[in-house]
This record gives sequence, structure tokens and C-alpha cells, in this order.
Amino acid sequence: MMIIYGCDLCPDCIQCKADLDQAGVAYEYRSIADNLLYLKEFLAIRDQSPLFAPEKEAGKIGIPCLVDADGCVHLEWEQYV
Repeated sequence: MMIIYGCDLCPDCIQCKADLDQAGVAYEYRSIADNLLYLKEFLAIRDQSPLFAPEKEAGKIGIPCLVDADGCVHLEWEQYV
């Protein structure tokens, strides 16, 4: 099952969840604002993946962050809709 790291204060995360729900895509949502363990997990992913370099350079967090069942990390959810 796909895991989404995000925050309910983030408009992109809200839209991501709504789009995936409407498309019937199963996922586990992990709020980095509500759970420090999830924040640590997300930061470990972000700090190890070059995918996040442009996000960090732009001063962005890099959420929503989608991790598919194979462990591949994505920042765009539209491919699943």
C-alpha cells in the first residue's frame, strides 16, 4: 500500500488526498505535523533522496511525499489518479 507523508495544513496535501480518494486509490496517510515518528521517517527519506533537492533549494518542505509499495518516492500524485 502507498504511504503519503503530509500535513493537513498543506493545500497540496489536502488536494492529493481528495484526488486519490475520488480515484479509489488506497493509501496510508501519515501526518508529519501530528506524529514525530512520521516526521522523522519523512526527514530520513527527504535527506537521502536527490528528488528533494529542488524542493529544498526553493525553501519548500517536499510534501505531499508518496512512497509506493516498491519503496519508490514521488512528489506528484497525478500519475495515480
